[in-house]
Formats: sequence, structure tokens, C-alpha cells
Amino acid sequence: MTESPSIANLAAPLADPARAQMVSLLMDGRARTVTELGAATGLGKASASEHAARLFDAGFLKAHRQGRHKYLSLASPEVARLIEAMMALAGQVPSRTSRTGPRDPALREARLCYNHLAGALGVRLYRSLSTRGFLAHTPGGLDLTSQGRAFFRGLGLDEADLAPARTPLCRDCLDWTERQSHLAGRLGRLLLSRMEAEGWLRRREGSRALTVTAKGRSGFDRAYPPA
Repeated sequence: MTESPSIANLAAPLADPARAQMVSLLMDGRARTVTELGAATGLGKASASEHAARLFDAGFLKAHRQGRHKYLSLASPEVARLIEAMMALAGQVPSRTSRTGPRDPALREARLCYNHLAGALGVRLYRSLSTRGFLAHTPGGLDLTSQGRAFFRGLGLDEADLAPARTPLCRDCLDWTERQSHLAGRLGRLLLSRMEAEGWLRRREGSRALTVTAKGRSGFDRAYPPA
């Protein structure tokens, strides 16, 4: 048999509904304890611990201890991109319910995808930057053009924010609900942080959905007009 990456071994830990729900919960970028994951998935602490350990051993989760508590979160942005892409693909597979994505309009409009903006607003940002020539789509991946760098410097990002680094500045991320790309990478993270700091977006307790404020809607219209 020809040697190849073991897709089966990678996917197996996610084949259980409880473990799939756990990683979906962690897509909001927040860390949670095993007890919190168990409560959210309807599992007792022992069962939740077993499922979390399986995900940790497979490399999907990382852990850090603070005081008496151990917190679990997604292991990396690459894991988050994989989960978001799988959620998008799962929505295309025919099922008895035929529903794609969440019913909640707020989740469809704007939500957290690990550490960047997703949903219709995230896709709109990506398309606006692309059609205005601010994103360079190259064989080596996504990057900013010189016009794009000037645009973001005008928005207040400094040269250090846009400088080359070990982690990519820009990345495509397939959106779960829109089935189009939104912006990930360091720039996606920076933009989400700025939108929150400027009061454009507010996080919701216990949800990936983001509240878009009136200030955010007007600011978004000015900075990222529809393509």
C-alpha cells in the first residue's frame, strides 16, 4: 500500500458526536475546563474527561493550568481552520434535516472563528478587500498588496503589525455558513481585536455569535463597503 498521511487516524477522534461538539464549542477561542465541557455536552465529569483526553492525545486540544484549574482550548489556528472547513463541508452533505449552518441569524451574520471574524460580515470583509485590490492571491498563498498595506496603515496598523513573521499575515478560511472564504491569519486576528476595542463588535456569553453595534455597522460600511 502506498504510504500517505493517515487521514483516518486524524479524523477518528472527531467521529464521536460528543467530541465533535466539544471542539465546536471551543471554536469561540475561549478556554474551558473539563467540567464546563461536560456540562455543555450533557456528560458527567468522568466521561467528559475521557473524551477530552482523546482529543488532547490526538493533538486537537492544548491545556494550561491556572491555580487549581486546568483549561482546555484548541491546539492551534490550523486545528480551528480544519474544524471550520469540516463544519462547512458537513453542511453540504444531504441529511434528513437538510439544514445548513445554524438557525440563529446572529451566528450567521457575525461570529468568532477561533480568533478572527466569520459569518456574512467576515465574508463581506474578505470580498471587499479582494475586489479593491488589497489582497494578493498568489501560488504561495494569500498576502497584502502594497495598496492593502497602505490601507491598513491608514486604519492605524503600524509596520510591525504587517511585517513578515513566522505565522502568516493573511490566510483563507472557508466559512461554515457562507461557503466562501473569510480572512484568517495574523491580520484577521488584529482586525477582530480592533473592532472589539472600537466598540464595533461585542462578544456574547456562551455563544460564538458577535453583536454588531450601530457604531460597528456604520464603521464597517465606511471601511469595507460591499463588493
